Amino acid sequence: MSQSHIELRHLRLLQAVAESGGLTAAAERLHLTQSAVSHQLKALEDSLGLPLVERAARPLGLTAAGRRLLTLARTALPQVNAALRDLAKLKDGDAGELRIAVECHTCYDWLMPAMDSYRDVWPGVELDLLGGFQADPVGLLLDQQADLVITSESAPRAGVVYVPLFGFEMLALLPPGHPLASKKWLAPADFAQHTLITYPVPEDRLDLIRRVLAPAGVKPPRREVQLTVAILQLVASRRGLAALPAWAVAQYLERGYIVARPIGKHGLWAELYAAVRETDAARAFVADFIDTVKRDSFARLPGIRADLAAQN
Repeated sequence: MSQSHIELRHLRLLQAVAESGGLTAAAERLHLTQSAVSHQLKALEDSLGLPLVERAARPLGLTAAGRRLLTLARTALPQVNAALRDLAKLKDGDAGELRIAVECHTCYDWLMPAMDSYRDVWPGVELDLLGGFQADPVGLLLDQQADLVITSESAPRAGVVYVPLFGFEMLALLPPGHPLASKKWLAPADFAQHTLITYPVPEDRLDLIRRVLAPAGVKPPRREVQLTVAILQLVASRRGLAALPAWAVAQYLERGYIVARPIGKHGLWAELYAAVRETDAARAFVADFIDTVKRDSFARLPGIRADLAAQN
């Protein structure tokens, strides 16, 4: 059998299918459409003359041939990635400084593990997190105070490049047994008579207020809290409602500590970007940090999507 039948993209495809359990989730991780993933998989199977997935299984399973290719993928892909990274270090150097500003409070839950993974392969890059609320986080790039910003902003600015990380859903959070829990999704009016528990940030930085409540003329009273766990405790204690990313509350939903409902019939979705200076976008250690964040996020976080703008 000719080796040209199997390419790196095929190995990445099989690994994504095996680890995500389905073609849709694999497409999310690979930043492809589901139809493109299905087409690639079928073309590979036709080329090899063997089925690679058990399509009737839920979650999707691999055949013996698929499992053999998965073993190859798990052996070869890390070596390929390491070699490419070493080549980049030879070209651009393996040391530098990356000062990171984070716009959202809940981002630390997934950013810290990604930073740990990154340190293992770029020990010469000094990572620094800028703390505190920033009124204009992207402006820190232009003022040379930060080198990368995790932000939901993507408004064009001269000298700044925005790299999409992933899309995510904001969920309305309720205490168990709350009357609104009987609804499939919440409308703006449902928030009118309830205290809204949020982080201490301006209203124009909160998607629920800016995109849902304010356009509908709904202005509930607000209670500001610093910590995610404090927000969840107040919701569980019937002190008000909140809205947080799905990844931030998954474990609490599983334990029945709180209840979640979509906001609006189609849900309230947002997107996160890595913003960097245009002059830094092609630097190897910057580009690899962004790739590491995306790869770790799709491996760890539930319910995130790629290419959200294209899907909407």
